[in-house]
This record gives sequence, C-alpha cells and structure tokens, in this order.
Amino acid sequence: MTWTLGIIGCGNMAYALLKGICRSTEQAPGKIYVNDLNEDRMRLFTNEFKAISTDKKELISAADLIILGVKPNQIRAVLADTKNCWQENKILLSIAAGIRTGLLEELLQPDVARVIRAMPNTPCLVGEGMTGLCAGSFATAADLEKVRSLFTASGRAIIVKEQDMDAVAAVSGSGPAYIFLMIEAMIEAAVNIGLSSAAARELVLQTVKGSVVMSEESGEHPALLKQQVTSPGGTTIAALRQLEERGLRSAFFNAIEAAWRRSQELG
Repeated sequence: MTWTLGIIGCGNMAYALLKGICRSTEQAPGKIYVNDLNEDRMRLFTNEFKAISTDKKELISAADLIILGVKPNQIRAVLADTKNCWQENKILLSIAAGIRTGLLEELLQPDVARVIRAMPNTPCLVGEGMTGLCAGSFATAADLEKVRSLFTASGRAIIVKEQDMDAVAAVSGSGPAYIFLMIEAMIEAAVNIGLSSAAARELVLQTVKGSVVMSEESGEHPALLKQQVTSPGGTTIAALRQLEERGLRSAFFNAIEAAWRRSQELG
C-alpha cells in the first residue's frame, strides 16, 4: 500500500532513519515531504531521497505519518501553529529525546493525537540500528506495529513502557558514542605500543565485531565469555586488573545514569 511520509526537522537522526526506510523496497513511502529551517539540510533530503520541501501545514496535510525530528527545546515552537492541522488519520512519530507523549498530545488536538515516541540510534544508517518504541494514549496497536516495522528496516526495534524510554535513551540511544570512544581509545593505545594506525584499526574493529557476534550467537553471559579469554597469570588478566582498578565499570554505571537523568530533565 502506498503511503506518504513527512519529516519536520531534517537532522542526523531523521536522516539515518529515512536512509534505513528507503533501503527497504517494501517499507519505502511513495512520497516524502520535508521541512526544516536549515535550507542546506532540506536540500540534502530533496537531493538524496527525492523529497519535496514544503511548509509544516502542507506537510501535515499531505502525509500519513509525520516524523518529528527537531531538538527537544524546539518542540513547542515548532508545533505551536499546527494544532488545527492534525486529523484522526495522522500519526506523529517523535524522535526527540526525553519528550513525553503526554506533552505532545497536549500540543496537538488531544482527541486526534495519535502519538508514538521512538528512541533510535545512528547505526540505523547501516541497517544495524536499535530503537525503543512506546505509544501515547490515542495511538492504536496497529499504529505501533506499523512504526515498529519501519524501524526493522534499519535494524531492530522493541516496544517498551514509556517509563523505560529514558533508560533506552541512555543505553542504546547514546550507546554508540560509548562504543566509539572505546574503539578510539583502543586504536590509540595500539598505536602507542608500536602498531600502525591501519593495523590497529583493523585489529580493534574486527575484535569488537567478533565479540558482539560471539555474544549474540552463544547466548552466554558476558562474564563467562570474558572468563574464557582470561588465563591465570596471562596478558588478559593483567589488562582487566588495570581496567577494574581505574574504575571502568563504575564509569559506565555513572555515565549511563547521567544520560538517563538528562533524558528525564529534557522531558
């Protein structure tokens, strides 16, 4: 069935999501409308995805599903003049971090506001994204399933309670940055002990990739997989001791809790 997609806010996450959707011929919309104050960003979307740039009201009128991809502090201003544009057949999909479905319903017509909240991450760009989803008060199970199927075109998606969405933001939404920091640090450490940048990069990336695949396919607890690599008196235990003594584990606890609290503050 042909459907029409609208995007208000052409940021990096909206780009990653749209790239994943358009990768799937089954999920790709028939038409795409975009709106953003930044003309360069709109031009990127119109050139790459053959999207049509238009104003917000026309976009909402034309689209079946509207992705709200603006920054959290811009939500009220962006939706202020569109309250009378929403009809019962429209779905609003918000990817704004921390913004509750209840607030979005207040800003729209409450009796027709079919709102779904999503927290995707940037690996959607390469078809390996992870997204958490929850529905507002007026969205149907069919609405939620339709949106979930869109996100499976760019990775995986799970449905959670809204009270857990801040935790999703802290773990998977921000998670790629934690992993990229770890990769960067491992590559730099490898160069520091004499490896070339190219060799260090290949060694680290494949090690991370292989470890993820092994963890998924084995189904074993990470602690057991770690133990299998660790020999008494060997190199691995020497490294793990340093990481534990320097607080790597507690740093992850503190970092994820900080992201969780910040997501709560945004809402």
